[in-house]
Amino acid sequence: MSQIPVTSIRRRPTACAPARRLRVSVEWRRWVAAAVTAVAASAVAPAWAESPGGASQAPARTINEWLTRMHEASRLRAYTGTLVVTAGTSMSASKIWHVCDGTRQMERVDTLTGEPRTTLRRDNEVITFIPESRTAVVEKRESLGLFPDLLRTPDNLIPGFYSVRELGHQRVAGHLADMVEILPKDDLRFGYRIWSEQGSGLVVKLQTLGPQGSVLEQVAFTELQMDAPVSMDKLAATMKDTRGYEVVKPALRKTTAEAQGWRLKEPVPGFASMSCHVRDPDASGKPSPGSMQWVFSDGLASVSLFVEPYDPRQHVQEKAAAMGATQSVSRRIGEYWVTALGEVPRATLKRFTRSLERARP
Repeated sequence: MSQIPVTSIRRRPTACAPARRLRVSVEWRRWVAAAVTAVAASAVAPAWAESPGGASQAPARTINEWLTRMHEASRLRAYTGTLVVTAGTSMSASKIWHVCDGTRQMERVDTLTGEPRTTLRRDNEVITFIPESRTAVVEKRESLGLFPDLLRTPDNLIPGFYSVRELGHQRVAGHLADMVEILPKDDLRFGYRIWSEQGSGLVVKLQTLGPQGSVLEQVAFTELQMDAPVSMDKLAATMKDTRGYEVVKPALRKTTAEAQGWRLKEPVPGFASMSCHVRDPDASGKPSPGSMQWVFSDGLASVSLFVEPYDPRQHVQEKAAAMGATQSVSRRIGEYWVTALGEVPRATLKRFTRSLERARP
């Protein structure tokens, strides 16, 4: 799913970093807006909760109504919490502070497992501090990973490719949450089981579902404080303080796939082109032909196509990998190496790589 703060929270891979892509499953994409919360399984209310008369207390919402409510809640609420991402046997945790003053959003994410790092975001400005290397990476991100992404897509096609099923209520980390499943209507995308805080709509837990409803990945807060007293001024001051760090600014430039000589022979149903970036020439002025990231979304799931020059010392003819819900497929196209990455079934990624072709030399 387009996944929520930057940590899902995943650090969105850049156009020029295909080797780091599968780390994506514990970094920043799914949640910069939708907090997710861990389950106290022993304190769960019945999954199906009805009024004393046996009927639901509120009329059923449409899929767009559910998603819009979650999206708005993730933008407008202040909160702090500890986020845990579980994918198979892998687990990562982060501490999050999120605040919005009605117009601007800010957030801080500190990793609690793995390599220490602190990421701060103000709207689309992002800086990541890496203490071990004493570097601070500054980026502009048009796509903030807000969940859901339906308000960014050119046309809201979500109801054509997903259905919604209400499951009642459960308590998650002390908060009563509505449960819904968003299920795909074809085999090109995964499903989702979502818990959203009943009063605000804020997502407090999310599972990505594979075939037969198997849980591929889970994002949840082990603790969550709503309407927390997070200081935007303090976060802004921390964001500016780069003393002792080497500031790195990846040279990425917005473009179009057509301008770079690429196209899809056939569109993949439901997925619309969202953005395209290339890496500018390095400090020596040497160009980087073909180093491109082309992003697609269906409003919930996203796919990135990474294109770079083919290097026979590094690249094999074709390969695939997976970590939790994140799948990766790579293949050679002429003098280029193409990698498709996303939280979608592997067959979907293969459709992208088989459809991608050079429109011109």
